[in-house]
Amino acid sequence: MSLTTRRDGTIAYVEINNPPVNAIGLSVREKLQEAIDWVNGQTGLTRVILTGAGRAFAAGGDAREFDAAPVAPHLPDLANQIEACDTPWVAAITGLALGGGCELALACRFRIAAPGVQIGLPEVTLGVVPGAGGTQRLPRLIGMAKALDMIATGKPVKAEAAEAMGLIDGIADDPVQIAQNLDIGSLELAASVGEMASPALDNAALDAARALAAKKSANQIAPQRAIDLVEATATLSLADGMAREREVFIELRSSEQSNALRHMFFAERAAKTPKWLTAEPAPLDHIAVIGGGTMGAAIAYALLNAGLTLTLLETDADGVARAEQNLGKIIDASLKRGLITARGAEDRRTRFTASDDYAAAAGATLAIEAAFESMDVKKSIFGQLIKHLPANAVLATNTSYLDINEIAAIVPDPSRVIGLHFFAPAHIMKLLEIVRGDATSDVALATGFALAKRLRKIPVLAGVCDGFIGNRILARYREAADTVLMDGSTPWEVDEAMVAFGYAMGPYEAQDLSGLDIAHANRRRQDASRDPNRRYIPIADRMIEL
Repeated sequence: MSLTTRRDGTIAYVEINNPPVNAIGLSVREKLQEAIDWVNGQTGLTRVILTGAGRAFAAGGDAREFDAAPVAPHLPDLANQIEACDTPWVAAITGLALGGGCELALACRFRIAAPGVQIGLPEVTLGVVPGAGGTQRLPRLIGMAKALDMIATGKPVKAEAAEAMGLIDGIADDPVQIAQNLDIGSLELAASVGEMASPALDNAALDAARALAAKKSANQIAPQRAIDLVEATATLSLADGMAREREVFIELRSSEQSNALRHMFFAERAAKTPKWLTAEPAPLDHIAVIGGGTMGAAIAYALLNAGLTLTLLETDADGVARAEQNLGKIIDASLKRGLITARGAEDRRTRFTASDDYAAAAGATLAIEAAFESMDVKKSIFGQLIKHLPANAVLATNTSYLDINEIAAIVPDPSRVIGLHFFAPAHIMKLLEIVRGDATSDVALATGFALAKRLRKIPVLAGVCDGFIGNRILARYREAADTVLMDGSTPWEVDEAMVAFGYAMGPYEAQDLSGLDIAHANRRRQDASRDPNRRYIPIADRMIEL
């Protein structure tokens, strides 16, 4: 059953049960309509408690339905019926309350959440706007500025922040128990969100939200349309505002941008959990990172952010000092920017040690080599790893281009070897290429995917080939940029054009950030096999040689 109802004395219970995240698809909407009709036919009820089974309250609509025509009952109509019900509904929220789940909660008279619950309206990340009253009810409840922070960015808030802004009425370990014991007088006298006054027009917040959307979501339609809808709450009735919201939602759900963003959403979700990979990963109790340069330090910081413990290995005492300095700079920068607290910074410093002795990492269950892009250097490192780490430890290389099969050939058990290719800056970029060698075991692969999940990165499985996937794409991208440069454009003109197109940064700004050395070494490796009839642009080589 996708939804169940029951009555216990004067309390009715409605539970959404549509694993894994209680998406509000057609079957749930049909059952919810039946539940509303059932509640309206009951007598003597004091409240209806709306819950979600499992790890979610309700995580929005079913995006797979977007390609078809909308089918009744529609979620905004259901939300309106819940809000208009003579018997007050109380949302007892555990897990996720996103999209339509948040909108159902907004239609309830009271909202009680468990600690750590996430509540939000992420629709703009799928190229649409909230479609069941979210843009109209949320500003009435918490004000225009706070509503814009959530709706225009699509970012959820935790229960604690939600309570502080008035989005929920309380936090409890057992929200259902609190909902059962709410004072009947408070329930009957509480105003529904739809009855609340329209929010005051906040032009400063609107201007700031539009500027942020233009910067962070360049050329995307949905964030700006969502901001327009929030602005409309100052002048439109709830009914008129919801009618306009529905028009925009229906328009955007069939747009090219929404189609593309939904495709990306499902592709990324599928990439994170390959169904065929059933092996148990190695534990991530202790990780060794070899190389404390720019990339190695950033990888180390990503591991620390995930709560992991690590040993940072270098070749000598000077290298250890540089590694500690590089990692310390990232921690200090995060503290200065307010990304972590002073306590968080100190916690990160206590969970890593740096050493030039591989024996310091003797208990590591995973090693990530992030040294200079040289086959000889990497083979030397793997030679040390097999001497000092446990025989079942997974050994990973962060190589951008080199053949991991050649690296694995020096390891007695090559099934332990895997590629984990991070992109710079490794503690920020979401992509992680997991490279499968000829002998790589499913355990090693499962460990790579488990690490990606722990780091909240998007894993992409690749085979052994020059540049894997990302760098093969980037090679053609950079080649095109260099060709335009040779034909008379400037680097900043190229960068400006790509940013205007929607890229976060242009190719030359990206190269300034990541460095030129690895790509240069790869070009030298390719000199002998390069097609002499293909135009070669030497600009990046000359920059290295200066």
